Amino acid sequence: MSKEDYILTVGLEVHAELKTRTKMFCDSKNDPDEERPNMNICSICMGHPGTLPTINKEAVGHVLRVGLALGGTLADFTEFDRKNYFYPDIPKGYQLSQYEFPLVSGGSLRGVSITRVHLEEDTATSLHEEGEYSLVDFNRAGVPLMELVTEPVIKSAKEAGDFARELQLLLRYLGASDANMEKGEMRVEANISVISKSQFLSLRDISRRETTPKLGTKVEVKNLNSFRAVERAIEYEYERQTSLLDSGGTIVQETRGWSDVNGKAFSQRRKEESHDYRYFPDPDLPKLMIRDVGEFELDRLRDEIPELPEAKRLRYRALGIRDEDAETLIANRSLAVLFEQAAAMLKGEEIIVAVNYLTSDLIGLVKKAGGDADSVALVFTPEAFSKLIGMVHGKQLSSRAAKDILAILFEKGGNPENIASEQGLLQKSGAGELEKVVQEVIKANAKVVGDYKSGKAAALQFLLGQGMKATKGAANPAVLKEVFISLLK
Repeated sequence: MSKEDYILTVGLEVHAELKTRTKMFCDSKNDPDEERPNMNICSICMGHPGTLPTINKEAVGHVLRVGLALGGTLADFTEFDRKNYFYPDIPKGYQLSQYEFPLVSGGSLRGVSITRVHLEEDTATSLHEEGEYSLVDFNRAGVPLMELVTEPVIKSAKEAGDFARELQLLLRYLGASDANMEKGEMRVEANISVISKSQFLSLRDISRRETTPKLGTKVEVKNLNSFRAVERAIEYEYERQTSLLDSGGTIVQETRGWSDVNGKAFSQRRKEESHDYRYFPDPDLPKLMIRDVGEFELDRLRDEIPELPEAKRLRYRALGIRDEDAETLIANRSLAVLFEQAAAMLKGEEIIVAVNYLTSDLIGLVKKAGGDADSVALVFTPEAFSKLIGMVHGKQLSSRAAKDILAILFEKGGNPENIASEQGLLQKSGAGELEKVVQEVIKANAKVVGDYKSGKAAALQFLLGQGMKATKGAANPAVLKEVFISLLK
C-alpha cells in the first residue's frame, strides 16, 4: 500500500518547568541556570525520611492561568498522588504528580484539543560518562513541572510542531515558563500510531456507537529536545510503521528514544500503563479546594492574563500588518513592546513603516550583535524610534539614511534629528542643491556616461548609486534621478 492508504494519529505530552522562586514542595531555590551540581537541595527534595512537603501556591497559580488561556475547565477540587517507580533520578522512590484530579481539564490550542493539564515535580538529572559510571545532580529534583496532554487528534508532523511552538509562546506570554527546549525547560513526547484506512473503516463500523475512534498501536517517542526533532521523529515513525505494516509486521506498544544525530528512533522499553505506577493519593499533602483560595478566584486569575498571541495576531491584522511580520513581532517580545509604545505616537502608514524597520533592520542589528531579539535591552527610547519613522514618512530622510541613524540609535541611543543634522543625513530634495553633486559624478565617470548615452539603461543606476554615496544617502532618489536625466541630455 502507499502512504496515502494509512492514517497517522499523534498525541503530545509536553512538560514545562515553571518559573517560581522555589521548588514544588520545598523551599529550595528553583534556579535553572545553576551550574554547580547539588547546590539547590534540601532534605525534602532529597526524600529523607520524616520530611513533610508543602504545596507551592505560585506553581498552582501558573497552571490555572494556563488552563484559562486554553479555555479549559479549572478544577474545584484537586489532590496530589504518588506515582511509584524506582530510578536513580527519583530519590523518594515515587514522583508526586496528579492522576485522577488534574488542575485543568479540556481546552484547545491551534485547533488541537487538550485532555488535561496537571502539576508534578521534576526528576533529577542523570549524567552518563560513556558507560563507565553515572552521576546524579539533584538541583532539578522537585522543580515544579507542568504536564499538558493533548487528545490524539494531530494528523501531521507539521501540525505537531506548530502546536508545540504556539504552546511555548503562550507559556512565555503568561510568564509561566521560559520554556527553552535547549535547556530542557520544555520537553515534548509524541505518542504516534498508524492504521490503514481500510482497517480504520472496518473498526469504525464495528464500534459505531463508541465515542472514541479506534486507532493503531501507540508508540511513544521521548528525548525530543527541539521542535524540529518533534517533526522529524513523527515523520520517521510514520515511515517505519507503514513499512512494517506493509511487510506484514506488527507494531509493538513501546517507548522509543530519539537520536538527533542519526535521525532515528530506537527501542527503549515496553510502554507502561497507569496501573504499573500504582498511583494513590499522597497522605502528606492536603486536598485542595481551589475556589476557597482567594488568589485563585476566576475573576482575579482572568485579570492576570495579558493579551495572548492569538489576540495579538487579530489586532495586528486589523492594522494592516502582514502575517509574516506579525509573527516576528509576537515571537520577539522586546520588539513587540517597542512597537506598541511607538505605534501609540504614530498613525496610518507610519505604523507599517515602523513594522518594516523593526522586523528587518532592527532585528538584523540585534542578531549581528549576537543578542536575542526576544529579550534584548534597547538603549534608545520609543519616542526616538517614532521620531525616526516620522522623519522617514515625511521624506526628511531617505531609507539609507534612516538605516544608518537606526544603527547609531541601537549602539548609542540619542535623538534622530540631532544625529541626522550632525551626520549631514537630512534628505536633499531641491534640484538646485543636487546639481553640483550630479555634475561631479558625471565628470568622474566619463565611461559610464558614454555607456548611458549609447543606450545602456543600467549605466544610469550606477550613476544614481554614486550620487547617493556622495550624499551619504541624503539625496531624494526621485529628484536625484530627474537631475541626472536632465544633465545627461
